[in-house]
Amino acid sequence: MKLIVTGMAAAALVFALQPPPKGQDLFARRCSGCHALDINKEGPRLRGVYGRPAAAVRDFNYSDSLKTARVTWDAATLDRWLTNPDAVARGTDMEFRLIDESERRAVIEYLKTLSAIQSEK
Repeated sequence: MKLIVTGMAAAALVFALQPPPKGQDLFARRCSGCHALDINKEGPRLRGVYGRPAAAVRDFNYSDSLKTARVTWDAATLDRWLTNPDAVARGTDMEFRLIDESERRAVIEYLKTLSAIQSEK
């Protein structure tokens, strides 16, 4: 029994010492100035955003253009949004663009995993 506990503790330590996934790190560096996962900041909270209709966080004041955009956030719409928010909802309040395609893909995959976790709760 002691061997099993020690092995599990060692595995937990190795996992804890690994760097965060690329998308998580990019989210922290690129997005967290305006967004958080579980609270609204300048932008709405983003946990569960993947698969959610745009402007669906009830306690966040979205731009009129985003309220009428009729978009559901999936890989394609998030990619367009992060490339150029005005291409999705002209006149939106978000001015940030994530130009690098691999960075966009990593952030989108990270948000997707958070939505899967959210839906299991």
